[in-house]
Amino acid sequence: PPVDAIAAENLPGELGPRHQLSYRQWVALLEREAQVMAQNQPQHLNILLGDSISLWFPPDFLPPDRIWLNQGISGETSSGLLRRLSLLDRTQPEAIFVMIGINDLLKGVKDRELLENQRKIIRDLRWIHPQAALIVHSILPHSGPSATWEGRSRLLTLSNDRIRVLNRELKAIAQEEGVHFLDLQPLFTDENGYLRRNLSTDGLHLNREGYLLWSSALLVFCQLELDAPSR
Repeated sequence: PPVDAIAAENLPGELGPRHQLSYRQWVALLEREAQVMAQNQPQHLNILLGDSISLWFPPDFLPPDRIWLNQGISGETSSGLLRRLSLLDRTQPEAIFVMIGINDLLKGVKDRELLENQRKIIRDLRWIHPQAALIVHSILPHSGPSATWEGRSRLLTLSNDRIRVLNRELKAIAQEEGVHFLDLQPLFTDENGYLRRNLSTDGLHLNREGYLLWSSALLVFCQLELDAPSR
């Protein structure tokens, strides 16, 4: 889809023909990749779950000394992600990173349903992968009036204030469920509460600088929360 082509601008590396896959083809592809990881059982396996923002994360920017399995799909929603978590059942990840929700909001999903799905995702992952650290990300803001994304009209109906409130509730859910919460919002937001334009290709997706910032946040988080010896 055109949105994926836009999101790829200024990024190191491309997905090639992958961006032309249908949703079902994507799921089938990710299932095969998960099966390979389940068969090989690599040490230090980390899984990235989400939508196109996760999908386009340049592999070279991900924290080193880990094996990364990117299970992002363009346009993914919380309900879609919840349905395909079983693809990971036979993997043995060290950590699972989740960022999901912006597409729910753009498609009119109610806040309560989104938060309920987030809680279900957390509980399902904890049940199947009790040994893994689980890190839930905040939902990123958008650039509002300055956005050039093809769905700009939908963006303008979604308040960043609403996203901030949802993130507070998502943080509370993460705390209640005993998992990590990684709040990227302060790093990515300008003085008016919008996604910083220098971090985005189109007001919704990230550019190279955006992924570098996310990468830095992940690296610091991993060093402080996952790699640090237990006190």
